[in-house]
Amino acid sequence: MRRALITLALLTAACVTEPGPGAPRTVGTVDLARYAGTWFEVARFPTSFQDSARVRCEDVSATYAPRPDGRISVVNRCRNALDGGAERVAEGVARSASPGNDRLRVSFFWPFYGDYWVIGLDPDYRWAVVGAPGRDYLWVLSRTPRMTAADLDAAVEIARREGFDTARLQRTVQTPGGT
Repeated sequence: MRRALITLALLTAACVTEPGPGAPRTVGTVDLARYAGTWFEVARFPTSFQDSARVRCEDVSATYAPRPDGRISVVNRCRNALDGGAERVAEGVARSASPGNDRLRVSFFWPFYGDYWVIGLDPDYRWAVVGAPGRDYLWVLSRTPRMTAADLDAAVEIARREGFDTARLQRTVQTPGGT
């Protein structure tokens, strides 16, 4: 019985998508057709799945593609600098959690989902700022492996304005010919 209650609590938590008071603001609307394609990670908050004693992700990219069922396929790639540059690939699926598609729920291991909120987006979809409502995850993404200083400054300022501790951001190594 206790196991069933814990499982029910975890599944309920995995379904919660409404922002609470004080949550970061999102961009309002994301055109998923324009958002699809490959993005390069320019900066991130360190995470256990990208930065640990066994993993240091470099040449990080994420590719999004629409699926016939209306969801989005997600393929994350990086090279593990602590393992001779071995490629790491994580495949998942995302679904919209908001009418404007600016809040997604992403799963790499069902039934667990993570929040993927677009809090900043260049009007031409050249770069994006993605975070989580608890402000414990943050990524700055670009259509190219490098961003101009002005674009990066604008992206970081959006994160700062939304209450993220931007001092935690670390630049992502992107080598020519990486992922």
